[in-house]
Amino acid sequence: QVQLVESGGGLVQPGGSLRLSCVSIGFTLDYYAIGWFRQAPGKEREGVSCIGGSDGSTYYADSVKGRFTISRDDAKNTVYLQLNSLIPEDTGVYYCTTDGIPSCVNWYSPRSFENWGQGTQVTVSA
Repeated sequence: QVQLVESGGGLVQPGGSLRLSCVSIGFTLDYYAIGWFRQAPGKEREGVSCIGGSDGSTYYADSVKGRFTISRDDAKNTVYLQLNSLIPEDTGVYYCTTDGIPSCVNWYSPRSFENWGQGTQVTVSA
């Protein structure tokens, strides 16, 4: 059974940074694409970033390009999302997810993924 656990969220001031982690339990991340999504209150879940399992290709939503960086450490079975220059609009619950395939095809749609973590809250506020 695929189990993903996110951590690293918190309260941060605008302009601040956080590093989110996504650890897999029970399976090896090496070959699989991992996506990060976020959901703000009253809004739909939106794709933030994806990293491919086959070639490590990375993809970002326009709203976070240049500010967020996705990376993976397969030795630690962990995918990271570095959040820099945070703005209040980045507030939400952040989820990592995988569908057990190596490609980030259609990564921006939550319907492309089946296995989700419990989420970690990120709040950007002065």
